[in-house]
Amino acid sequence: MKTFLALYIAGVGLIWTLAGAEPAQGAGSLPWMLRHQALYLTGLWAFSLMSLVMVLATRPAWLERAFGGLDKMYRTHKWAGILAIGFAALHWMVEMSDDIIKALWGRAGRLPKEHGDGVFEALRDMAEELGEWAIYALLAMLVLTLWKRFPFHLWRYLHKAMPVLYLMLAIHAAFLAPVVYWSQPVGWLLAAMGAAGSVAALMALLGRIGQRRRHAGTVEAVTTPAPGLTEVVCQLPRWPGHRAGQFVFLNFDRFEGPHPFTIASADTGDGRLRFEIKALGDYTESLARRVQPGQAVTVEGPYGCFDYRRARSGARQIWVAAGVGVTPFLAWLERLQARPETAPAADLYYCVRNRDTDPLVARVTALCERLPAVRLTVISTDREAPLSAGQLKVNGAADVWFCGPKAFGAALRKQLGRWRVRFHQEAFEMR
Repeated sequence: MKTFLALYIAGVGLIWTLAGAEPAQGAGSLPWMLRHQALYLTGLWAFSLMSLVMVLATRPAWLERAFGGLDKMYRTHKWAGILAIGFAALHWMVEMSDDIIKALWGRAGRLPKEHGDGVFEALRDMAEELGEWAIYALLAMLVLTLWKRFPFHLWRYLHKAMPVLYLMLAIHAAFLAPVVYWSQPVGWLLAAMGAAGSVAALMALLGRIGQRRRHAGTVEAVTTPAPGLTEVVCQLPRWPGHRAGQFVFLNFDRFEGPHPFTIASADTGDGRLRFEIKALGDYTESLARRVQPGQAVTVEGPYGCFDYRRARSGARQIWVAAGVGVTPFLAWLERLQARPETAPAADLYYCVRNRDTDPLVARVTALCERLPAVRLTVISTDREAPLSAGQLKVNGAADVWFCGPKAFGAALRKQLGRWRVRFHQEAFEMR
């Protein structure tokens, strides 16, 4: 993600450097020229990143492989948005810097603004106002996004304003970009990004995101295997199938909206999907009470690239599950039951608080007993030390597939840093 965003920003900056000088540019003094160009470059970076944010928000399935899964795509979406708002704030600060330059260097050498006829000038003034208000709104949105205590259901509705804010920025960019840009690569880039982002914004406003991947069904069963764990089984008459390890967006209530959950069962062709959902917040804690058998459900997906078959040839496979993070591995193990001989040689470490009371230990154990190639180790932290890199006994190339708490995954990844390990981890966050 970091490399991609760095290359993206650098690429946009490189195309900007190819832009030719504006007619009056040579007459300006150095401070005013620097302000002039900084204004355009920060604006271009902000708009290009915001265009990327809008395109990624449409959940384009054709980009999943390139990003390594929709979870990685959403993480890029989030950080591209943070960077975009950062550059937009910098753009606004550069715009406001004229008083400082006047005080230090005077008005001499200030570059004249582009002017057109009365109608065009009025449109430029309107576009400038729209851009300024959009930046204020985006800064407020960023604060609410990073403030995790702000209720998700309220944030989700506020987030629906993003397409409108983007269209305001598109108008701002179209009318305030130098006219000379439109005959150069930087203008063509601006036009392409504006078109792509605007189409994405309209898709969002019309509710078309993920529409082709939505499937109607009913809730078949709801059980509570253990305190804080809800098992939901859904029946979908027209389910296209899924790969073990993928996730979907479940929508039980149109006011609450969709939430991502990993499918805990393999695809058997009958349209039945099982989910093991841990109570991690207000929504998931109340799920067992709110969802009833026979209730309608909308399932969007499947998404994700969490698949052991993507491992490097010859690399040792290590599977690490923590708590309800065992769900994708349950799907993997179920899929392999039909042909145990195809199971890869893998070490599965299942970390639980108490193996005697954990509701999924028995199921995982039974599935692994029929798969000799998969060696199961259950680590019960009430009586054993938490799993560490040393216990994995890595001595060569290895692919580690991890699903569990974010902090645990980060610590394990750091410990494995000195070995030739490729660490695969679902990193899905809605905000």
